[in-house]
Amino acid sequence: MNCSRNTVRRYLREPDAVTYSPRAARPTKLDPFEPYLLERIAAARPDWIPATVLLRELRERGYDGGYSQLKAFVAQQRTQPAEDPVVRFETEPGQQMQADFTVIRRGRDPLLGFVATLGYSRASFVRFSAREDSPAWCSGLEHAFDYFGGVPRTVLFDNAKTVIIERDVFGPGLHRWNPELLRLADRYGFAPRVCRPYRARTKGKVERFNGYLKGSFIVPLAASFRASGLVLDVASANGRVGPWLDEVANARIHGTTGEPPAHRLATERHLLLPLPAAQSVAVPTPILARAPMPFESLQHPLSVYQALLELPA
Repeated sequence: MNCSRNTVRRYLREPDAVTYSPRAARPTKLDPFEPYLLERIAAARPDWIPATVLLRELRERGYDGGYSQLKAFVAQQRTQPAEDPVVRFETEPGQQMQADFTVIRRGRDPLLGFVATLGYSRASFVRFSAREDSPAWCSGLEHAFDYFGGVPRTVLFDNAKTVIIERDVFGPGLHRWNPELLRLADRYGFAPRVCRPYRARTKGKVERFNGYLKGSFIVPLAASFRASGLVLDVASANGRVGPWLDEVANARIHGTTGEPPAHRLATERHLLLPLPAAQSVAVPTPILARAPMPFESLQHPLSVYQALLELPA
């Protein structure tokens, strides 16, 4: 056992005399940042800030340690629930985009997000709104097409009334679409599609991004606003989501494809349908000044009224 006779003799004579106290924890590079992490976690409750987001924030504050110890520390604060597996199918570049509205907050000051994700590249676009009506859908789609630089051949929706009024009314797969959405589809050249009822997970790519959007963008930003006594609103969210999309969401290594969505978008953009030509805005022809018409010319002579009064009843 590579120990001395005296050590063995001591253990035999006094078995309870020798005890070892727990070894003191070794200092880590994360120790100075633990108060900040606990403050951020507390400010975000009942929501949760992912460890990847916290790592990005710590890097900005000078943390040069690893991700593993940060992830282990965060895991001690809450046990992560098992993720619900989502079965996805792959599509060719330029073929499909999935669109959805995700609810951030209801009530008197609602905050909702229009989210669009291209099927091949996984590039995503977000635009926040206070409503989920047809104009909000159409506006979100137009901004998404402009952001991606083209139009996919099909757009997959759920069965919201603002998208589809009645399913299979003209036959199997022939639906009655919302007129505003149908006009937009005709203008941009895409074919609207809807997933089967009660199968919203058919839109697995955009559904997955909805959770990532809330965890990586909404929760940290709302926690910062809350710490300052403010409430995240539509204008503030839209003002900050653009840089986040470009620098974080579409620049990260995607867990499924193994590539940044922005890199795959560079390939997919060439296979998207072109955006419609900008419609020229008609400039109204200026009305030339004309000589004022005399007020008397709008009246009949008094003799006409007198003749009408003298007509027999």
